[in-house]
Amino acid sequence: MGRPHPMELRSRVVAFVEEGHGHREAARHFRVSPKFVNDMVILKRERGGLMAQRQGHSGDGKLAPYDGWVRERLAVKGDLTLDEIVVEMASVHGVTVHRASVGKWLHRLGLSHKKNAARQRTAAARRGRGAAQLGGGPPAGHGQHAGDAGLY
Repeated sequence: MGRPHPMELRSRVVAFVEEGHGHREAARHFRVSPKFVNDMVILKRERGGLMAQRQGHSGDGKLAPYDGWVRERLAVKGDLTLDEIVVEMASVHGVTVHRASVGKWLHRLGLSHKKNAARQRTAAARRGRGAAQLGGGPPAGHGQHAGDAGLY
């Protein structure tokens, strides 16, 4: 998302228009779009100032008021799935939400949505070491030099 124009430019554009110049003339003079000039004049008229509004989403979302509820539910019944939480949100609170949103919400709260926290994915197989030997030791000729005396 782009950044707002500087306050100095905003105030100079509005002052130029207030001196009696037209919006298109102000746009050409300051090398901005006519829409920017119109928006600044309207902003000044309606709000009395030229401060830019906050951009982007507030970040709270519609699930934020239910943080305590979901913590309590997972403390009571820790094996709830995402789909079960979605159904309970709809039936208890009347909130329709997608299961992916619930997953992101739980992740933000630091809560696990996995049924069994003890089960973890296995580590990725290591590559580049060669196939395991039947004898259990390193492959012949690897890891030993003449002066190592069998240490590797």
